[in-house]
Amino acid sequence: MHARLLKGNRYSDARGTLKYNNDFNASEIKRIYSIENANIQLKRGWQGHKIEQRWFSVVSGTFEILAIKIGNWDNPDGNAVPLIFQLSSEKMDILHVPSNYITCIQAKEDDAKLVVMSDYVLGEIEDEYRFPLAQFQCTQN
Repeated sequence: MHARLLKGNRYSDARGTLKYNNDFNASEIKRIYSIENANIQLKRGWQGHKIEQRWFSVVSGTFEILAIKIGNWDNPDGNAVPLIFQLSSEKMDILHVPSNYITCIQAKEDDAKLVVMSDYVLGEIEDEYRFPLAQFQCTQN
C-alpha cells in the first residue's frame, strides 16, 4: 500500500460552505490529535511506524507532508525520494500514510493546524521510529 491523498471537496451556497470527504472511511481510527508547528521554518520529522497507520487533514492553513516508504528499518535508504503532498484547509483532503512509512511535516502558513488520526491508541504498541532530518531529503529534487 502506498501513501495516497483522498481528495475532499467543498460546496458553497447562500447558507455558507460545506467541506467534505466522501471517500474517507474512519472506521479504523482509534486516536486523534492536532499539530501546530511553532513556525513555518520548522520541519517535524522524520518519524514513522512499521505497524501504525496515520491519516492527516488540515483544519487551518496549508501543510506540506513528505512521505518515504521504508524497506529496511535497520538500514534505511537515505537517498529515497519522498512523495510530496500539499494539503490545504480549502477542501477536506485527507492524506493516508500506511504502515512502513516515515513523514516530514512542515506548516506553510502561520497558525496552520493539522489533525492527525491513528489506528492505535497511545501506548497500545511500541512502534515509533525517529530519524535525523539530515538523514533523508526534506525537499523536492
